[in-house]
Amino acid sequence: MTTDTPLQLGMVGLGRMGSNLVRRLMRDGHRCVVYDLDAKAVEELEGEGAGAASSLQDFVGKLETPRTVWLMLPAGAVQPTLELLAGMLDRGDTVIDGGNSYYRDDMARARQLAPHGIHYVDCGTSGGVWGLERGYCLMIGGEDEPVRRLDPIFRTIAPGAGSAEPTPGRTRTDGTAPEGYLHCGPSGAGHFVKMVHNGVEYGMMAAIAEGLSVIEHADAGLDDRTVDAETAPLREPEAYQYDIDVAEVAEVWRRGSVVGSWLVDLIADALANSPHLDTYSGRVSDSGEGRWTVLAAVDESVPAPVINAALTERYESRGLGEFGDKVLSAMRGEFGGHAEKAA
Repeated sequence: MTTDTPLQLGMVGLGRMGSNLVRRLMRDGHRCVVYDLDAKAVEELEGEGAGAASSLQDFVGKLETPRTVWLMLPAGAVQPTLELLAGMLDRGDTVIDGGNSYYRDDMARARQLAPHGIHYVDCGTSGGVWGLERGYCLMIGGEDEPVRRLDPIFRTIAPGAGSAEPTPGRTRTDGTAPEGYLHCGPSGAGHFVKMVHNGVEYGMMAAIAEGLSVIEHADAGLDDRTVDAETAPLREPEAYQYDIDVAEVAEVWRRGSVVGSWLVDLIADALANSPHLDTYSGRVSDSGEGRWTVLAAVDESVPAPVINAALTERYESRGLGEFGDKVLSAMRGEFGGHAEKAA
């Protein structure tokens, strides 16, 4: 991770990823100016060498022209922040949205800024809290000129070619994809690819979770099961009498398995620390990308049943299916006199 062309960049939003992006950039010689509503976050990075700003006006004033502003904010905070910045920036400046905005919003924002000569780049950023050391996979949308000009920034942030083995069948010698970043197309293309990336993530996470849950319950035949008209019998309890250590299964899957992956690495670590995941309630949030992926699949008439099911499961985890469950129970009670069983 080295660059021959250090640049200056301003970062708005110093959460876990925003702060670590700044640290990664500064390690490689880039100069950063930072701003956040949390003054402590600004002060911490100032102590590590970043330029500190006390307001957006102060922030913009400390940037060299043409300015480069990276927004690392929740999707709902991007537009109001952009509205404030737009009046302070000049022709030739560039705004990068590195969060998880909806790609259609990117298209509208690029149109909004174009008459003012301000470039807008959408940059889907994947890497989470581990990105400081591992690097961040970047999926970029926007005009060719600003993306090309900011290549040293993207190259520093990305993992680099050494982060994965070369693809055996790849014959192309051009392009930045092997470095871990890709200019996917015009405005919105970067966040479109990141949106689908996160939809795929939903499906992969759900499959791993379901598989480990089936293993966790492989001892179902050892349980005393109620025998009544409301409970489906376990026909062959002798086939489900395995007390399997799920944490060790996750550990062995990490090595040589077809399903081995970073996600399996992470759950293996979580299970090693808490074999029954006692600190988790099972409530799974969704920040929008999964549902946007499903909507795109519907628009394109592309079947995406796995991602759709994974998204629905996240709703269920938050109790959003409770009323529907009550309706089902009520119908059984009405047509068949089936009384609810105690939990």
